[in-house]
Amino acid sequence: MAVSSRSVPPPRSKRAKPRAKKDRHFVTALARGLDVLSCFRTGDVLLGNGDLAERCRLPKSTVSRLAQTLARLGYLRYVEDAAKYRLGGSTLALGSAMLSGMAVRQLARPMMQEVADFSLAVVALGVRVELGIIYIEVCRNKAALTLSLDVGSRVPLVTTAMGRAYFAAAPDDERDEILQQLRAAEETTWPRRRKSLEAGIEQHRKAGCCSSFGEWQPEINGIAIGFRPGGGLPTMALNCGGPSFNLPRDFLLDEVRPRLSSVVRRLQDALGTEVARSSLPASRRRAQRGAPSG
Repeated sequence: MAVSSRSVPPPRSKRAKPRAKKDRHFVTALARGLDVLSCFRTGDVLLGNGDLAERCRLPKSTVSRLAQTLARLGYLRYVEDAAKYRLGGSTLALGSAMLSGMAVRQLARPMMQEVADFSLAVVALGVRVELGIIYIEVCRNKAALTLSLDVGSRVPLVTTAMGRAYFAAAPDDERDEILQQLRAAEETTWPRRRKSLEAGIEQHRKAGCCSSFGEWQPEINGIAIGFRPGGGLPTMALNCGGPSFNLPRDFLLDEVRPRLSSVVRRLQDALGTEVARSSLPASRRRAQRGAPSG
């Protein structure tokens, strides 16, 4: 039996628009098209022009032209019976190419599975997209009562341990960008949200992780560690979470946290070695693998 936890998109009226940039290199039409694609969240199958316009906060006529262009390019697919759009194959190809290019997933998977089996919970690796964290790798114990989240699931940045850990590990300029997006999206709750993220920085520094005990969902506990893997990869966060009756606070902090920390260290070491090896001449790399050099 799985605990249902489908990620829920933010209120439509609160969704942040892309920031206007007074920069001749910034193509507004392209930004708007990408914004249309980003309207599709976990659980969304079909969206009409009205739905897209409301989420993008753009005129319906503008959204209609953008959606038709994206459909011709294969990024959206128009479903005539419903008069709505669904994501197209070109979007899937982009996501698949991005995931396949992240060697960190293959390196992390067996380490993450060890922690999932120990904790009888879900262990996930994620990266930021706007004000959410997207899972790029998920491991779970087969016999456990776990969250029904998988690769591609999205969780909120502010209220989850994973999101706050990411914020704590992010570079200063990215933190500033997140805060600007948060202020635009949640004007009334923005000061409280900012304090939550700032508290996460301090917790991550002192405790080595961020925690969420019933904050995201009342019966869900989790901890997470943010880190910069290096090798040109973005900031990431690694978490362990699940039902609170299975993951009490002390168990997560005393038993699971050191295991997550070990995974992060091993990943950084492995990626650092790989980056150093890739900078060697091809002949040296073949020699290290024991391959013939001729």
